[in-house]
Amino acid sequence: MKPNVIKKIERVSQELIERLSQFSSATVYEANGQKGAMLSYIKPIDENMKLCGPAITVLSRAGDNLMIHKAISIAQPGDILVVNISDYEEAGAWGEIATVAAMERGIKGLVIDGGVRDTLAIKALGFPVFCRSISIKATTKKLLGFINHPITCAGVIVNPGDIVLGDADGVVVIKKEDVEEVIKRAEERENFERQVIEELKHGKLTIDLLNLRQVLEREGLTEEE
Repeated sequence: MKPNVIKKIERVSQELIERLSQFSSATVYEANGQKGAMLSYIKPIDENMKLCGPAITVLSRAGDNLMIHKAISIAQPGDILVVNISDYEEAGAWGEIATVAAMERGIKGLVIDGGVRDTLAIKALGFPVFCRSISIKATTKKLLGFINHPITCAGVIVNPGDIVLGDADGVVVIKKEDVEEVIKRAEERENFERQVIEELKHGKLTIDLLNLRQVLEREGLTEEE
């Protein structure tokens, strides 16, 4: 695979993205068959940040962010940059300048399995950044990598155009062809959870509402008379 080949991607409709964005990462993960959750070290730099959109995938070399800047230049409004910087977290591969550049392009967020810096400035700008670490160390800008090829980011295979949703609890990736079904299942799950919560407020127990008594009995746990 040549690093100087940048593929174009197909994007899910904005209507589906907006519908999906109404759900939490945990709900979408469950609705996605408990698949697609990035490793738990990927967290937002501010717990109030949330993102949802199609992935522009970037594989950068360790300690180098050249391909990130190239990805900013070709991204479309609404895209999310999803970056693997070769398992290198001891450098700030993203900062205030990249944030302003991305916002001017209409990019809606960054997920990076690596480090960022200028976090106070980024928070003030309100740009969603989910990362592995925070580091003030510098990067180079001279090594080619890959854009819009399948990558692994924080333990999840991400294909260009897959939908990425992140909030305070973490990040989940949904294959673009599965988005409609995941939305349907997420709606069903939320309806079920609202019903459970209402039952709990009326004195019911989780071991009954979630059918856990039979599990406990099967495992031999009994209550004294």
